[in-house]
Amino acid sequence: MKKPGAVNMLVFNCGSSSLTFKAFAAGSESDAQPIFSGKAHRVGVKGSAPSFLEYHAGERSDRVETPLDDHGQAAELAVSKLAEWGLTVDIVGHRWGHGGGRFKTAWVDAGFMKTLRELIPLMPIHHPAMFSVIRRCRRLLPQTPQFVTTDGSFHATLPPHAYTYALPKDVVRRCGFRKFGFHGLSYQYVVKAACARLGLEPKGTRIVACHLGTGGSSVAAVKDGRSCDTSMGYTGLPGLVMSTRCGDVDPLLATYLMGVYGERADDLVDLLNKRSGLLGVSGFSSDIRDLIPRLDQDPKARLAFDMYVHRLKKYIGAYAAALGGLDVLIFTDDIGLRNWLLRREVCRGLDWCGVRLDAEANQRAVGDSFAVLSRPGERVKVLAVPTQEELVICWEGLRLLGGKDAPLLRR
Repeated sequence: MKKPGAVNMLVFNCGSSSLTFKAFAAGSESDAQPIFSGKAHRVGVKGSAPSFLEYHAGERSDRVETPLDDHGQAAELAVSKLAEWGLTVDIVGHRWGHGGGRFKTAWVDAGFMKTLRELIPLMPIHHPAMFSVIRRCRRLLPQTPQFVTTDGSFHATLPPHAYTYALPKDVVRRCGFRKFGFHGLSYQYVVKAACARLGLEPKGTRIVACHLGTGGSSVAAVKDGRSCDTSMGYTGLPGLVMSTRCGDVDPLLATYLMGVYGERADDLVDLLNKRSGLLGVSGFSSDIRDLIPRLDQDPKARLAFDMYVHRLKKYIGAYAAALGGLDVLIFTDDIGLRNWLLRREVCRGLDWCGVRLDAEANQRAVGDSFAVLSRPGERVKVLAVPTQEELVICWEGLRLLGGKDAPLLRR
């Protein structure tokens, strides 16, 4: 039973190779309670393990292995399971990657779908998937209000020297180029959760947070609770080596590929975003979990893994230096939470900035629980912190519902 004034809000959080979904019964930010959750894994992934969905509601759970060619299909299966288990939905919220500075949180109608379509090129992996989920939900639940919230607003505090590209001013002004950053919903939650659990005030605290997903990954430098740098940029391509994204490369490689080798611009977008990263280097999988069992036998798997570790370690060290030291190092999302071997290799050699893992604690932390991974008494706390991007999206939806134009209020 819902409390008076509460709504059942279904939230979709679309990653490049996953779709997380969670329904909350919520009347306010403080009392939002999950009533249904699940995740579609390995959506569109080319690898050795099958795609599957997991569902949870109270004491009920289900796991279904099924081909998942696209995110819209996964969303339809989630909505179907909700109906099968007798749960109703009053409002649907969606994560949107890149608002292009045009909105933070907004209701979705036919006119706004045109705006979202115009923004698709800014994130060629995520936005088509996110758009397909929104479009499918509007078809499946045509009378249910839906909203989107952008993923980069946490990084609105970046200082000019961090967000400005070293390009001529007229180019920057004409094209709107700047670093936006992503995974902001995740960083917003894990930084707040880490400070609360450690009894720290955000002010005066220096945090490096690593959001390591099965598709996209990034790092953020956070000081006084505010983002001051992050590894992604105008798009979600720069930074770390990711599942199918190259991360940082010499930008002139693109001009050589076009001018010398005749590659077209749209082919380059596909190459750098969908055929590079772990998939491009290993030659067989975009999922780091597939690489690890083959590290000792397959040189390409070893190279891809070592490149991933090296790039991540380099960003952690750079941000520790930029912050003037480090108080907390956070690992989050699927790979960050569950891959003890990766965390060990990344933290190896970071003693200079105070990072010292407790080997046993690190190996035990392979689930979805908050865990302290550093040795007892160490000044720098190394943490595994489960993110709750869906809860942050729910909070945004509740704020939107408080406005005069809220669809539920007009009924």
